[in-house]
Amino acid sequence: MRKNLSLYEINTRVFIKKFADAKGNANISYVPESYWDNLKEKGFDYIWLMGVWKTCSSAIEDFCYEEDLVKAYAKALKDWQKEDVIGSPYSIDCYEFNPALGSTEDFYNVKAMLNNKGMKLILDFVPNHLSVHTHLLKTNPEVFLEASEDNFNTDNHTFFKSDNGKYYAHGRDPFFPAWQDTVQINYYSLEARKFMDEILLDLTDVCDGLRCDMAMLVLNNTFHSTWVGALKNFTRPEKDYWADTISKIKSKRDDFIMIAETYWDLEWVMQQQGFDYTYDKTLTERIRSGYIDAIKGHLQAETEYQQKSVRFLENHDEERTLAIMNCERNKSASAIIATIQGLKLYNDGQLEGKKIKLPVQLGREWAETENKQLKAHYDKLLSITKAEIFKAGKWTLLEPEPGWDGNFTYVNMLTWLWTYKDEHRLVVINHSETLSKCRIKLNLEGYQEEFELVDLMTDQKYLRSAEEVSGIGLYIELKPYHTHIFKF
Repeated sequence: MRKNLSLYEINTRVFIKKFADAKGNANISYVPESYWDNLKEKGFDYIWLMGVWKTCSSAIEDFCYEEDLVKAYAKALKDWQKEDVIGSPYSIDCYEFNPALGSTEDFYNVKAMLNNKGMKLILDFVPNHLSVHTHLLKTNPEVFLEASEDNFNTDNHTFFKSDNGKYYAHGRDPFFPAWQDTVQINYYSLEARKFMDEILLDLTDVCDGLRCDMAMLVLNNTFHSTWVGALKNFTRPEKDYWADTISKIKSKRDDFIMIAETYWDLEWVMQQQGFDYTYDKTLTERIRSGYIDAIKGHLQAETEYQQKSVRFLENHDEERTLAIMNCERNKSASAIIATIQGLKLYNDGQLEGKKIKLPVQLGREWAETENKQLKAHYDKLLSITKAEIFKAGKWTLLEPEPGWDGNFTYVNMLTWLWTYKDEHRLVVINHSETLSKCRIKLNLEGYQEEFELVDLMTDQKYLRSAEEVSGIGLYIELKPYHTHIFKF
């Protein structure tokens, strides 16, 4: 079974402008089929079109020119203008396709085309909130977290008075100020839960999976700790929202993919709720830090947990990797992500070495020069890891041993083995700034005494003694931030 797949994220509102016509009109249908073919050729299984839903342009002037946002705009796009600010795609009016990007039929056609090529379409779901200007606040006010005048008088940043005369909460993460361009959905309300369920069930006909934004915010414990001061008139539901809801989704469509953006060590909890995959930012941070023992320790988790983890170096919320680590460190870091278990997430522009993190409120990006060295590395790496062995094979963490007594650079080495049918791939990565050496013992039962290893990263071939490799181990010497991927 193929459990270790890959996901490519596209900032849709910016992306489609690359394919605009002579009049500047852009549409998802204008993207040439060859573009999707190229992603398929690189081995991507899922395409995440981020930011495709209707938003409220009326909220831009009120909420998209805060001081911190303006600074971020200037950092990312030196010549930004007001017309470049198009609002957050996570401040949604409703789950209808944004007509500025294409019609419902256009997106259905993209889905059908991807499916015909063996890829699946992933879209966003934002469970916690909708736009503060959503029309649903008028038609379905019972869905939202109603507050009191006292709440508003105490904290008018978190609470607001609506045009209907009632007070509501803005959406928020309990560790940060409220997002004032949003209105909080009330997960203590059974009516709200039913309303959101209906949206989710409808979306199973529109795409093949959903990336659920900040999915842990609607867990009962989290919701209570965030909103305890506004929940006096509500009874805590017996069950968390996700378990029953995902069960309903899977009953309708058992192949539908649910991905949770989640933090705070709640990854396992969210997997138990039924999510197919959960974000693994802890690994991202450990790879950035370069602490090999911490990386190894993280990779010793149970197989099921690892296979349900989303592994990434960057996404639209994170700084660009090349802005944090130099090109050489990027090479070894990307080799780690590409050759371990789990769902591998790549951000549009990452493979070309973009350095600028674009605020999601901007609709235009700065033209960056392609990093040819990093692009060549990714082209090679992805050509190797698209093989079935990396998607359906068995992964085993190995323990390198000293190259000789007294040489301790072996601790810098990360090494693991993939097996699938009669195929093997040995991965050895030196994620350090030091020339490092080690030995790796392999079980070579059934191999001839002299056997061949091919380093797929360089196409170099090596003849080695099976007795030596089984006994004292395969000798490896690797330059800083270099990788071997041996086929044998």
